[in-house]
Amino acid sequence: MSTDLGLVDVLGAEAVGQPGQRRFRLFALSNAGSVIMWLEKEQLQNLSLAIDRALAQITEGTILRTIAQAEPPPEEEGGMPPTFPNTPSFEFQVGQIRLGFDEGRNLLALIVSPLEIVLERGRDPVAIIREEESVSIFFTLQQAHSLTNAITSLMTRGRPVCPLCNTPLDGGPHACVKQNGHREIVQVIEEMDGEEEE
Repeated sequence: MSTDLGLVDVLGAEAVGQPGQRRFRLFALSNAGSVIMWLEKEQLQNLSLAIDRALAQITEGTILRTIAQAEPPPEEEGGMPPTFPNTPSFEFQVGQIRLGFDEGRNLLALIVSPLEIVLERGRDPVAIIREEESVSIFFTLQQAHSLTNAITSLMTRGRPVCPLCNTPLDGGPHACVKQNGHREIVQVIEEMDGEEEE
């Protein structure tokens, strides 16, 4: 059965662990309960972009993502507030995220479905998205803007990426496929049918 936590008072994102080994999570708290949702880095980045696009459409461009900055953003304390419950009402790995907009209340909505991995002996693991166990939250446009800023800050605090191929850099040598030829080469050889005519 799906659960609606309603309008949230607390909404944020954070990374747990060291760069290269980090795990990412969204957290939300309302009067109806709390939720921690674990995501892949790409899921979090895509969510941030989707929220930015929605904000730009809803506000007709008055809220836009800041693409370039003269200096890096200041380190935000961010993270989960100390008042967040140690044991949330819900905690799961995200399988699917849907973003919606309630025009009547001027609120954005996230409907998140958990991912379950079923392991059976002798079989490959099976991933199941549990849509019937979805959790939905509502949040204001200002909370959405703050969330995307927090996600952007999280992404910039990770390992640096190669500007050419977007591969994370670990501090050691980097074989960039776009710069030094470490790209798979496919050779096409055409064979002639029969003898050449004289």
